[in-house]
Amino acid sequence: MGKNQHVTPHPDGGWQVKGEGNNKATKVTETKKEAIDIARQIAKNQESELIIHGKDGKIQNKDSYGNDPYPPKG
Repeated sequence: MGKNQHVTPHPDGGWQVKGEGNNKATKVTETKKEAIDIARQIAKNQESELIIHGKDGKIQNKDSYGNDPYPPKG
């Protein structure tokens, strides 16, 4: 399983995709949608989680593409 991918606001404007624990952004984009699309592809390839943050830094949404510790029931 690869690193979880976080979509967060970039300090210089725009949005960034960052692997968990990394100091540098993997990719910086102008729009949040672009960052989410890129992060989703990386998370699928690495079988990890996509974690989307809002402008305030709080987690807004999560998607799991690996071994989900809480799979849907039923």
